[in-house]
Amino acid sequence: MAVPFRRTSTTRKNKRRTHFKLQVPGMVSCPSCGEMKLAHRVCKECGTYKGKEVVSK
Repeated sequence: MAVPFRRTSTTRKNKRRTHFKLQVPGMVSCPSCGEMKLAHRVCKECGTYKGKEVVSK
């Protein structure tokens, strides 16, 4: 099994991990009720999608 000759430095390790982070989901406001919702999803508050009622509450 291959073993690294030298230890990976902290700086090199942190440079590699710069893109390893959490991302905020794409939130938009619902045109019907104004609540924040995930983009391209049915609104949890009013149940509409693209101006049409999809889920009745």
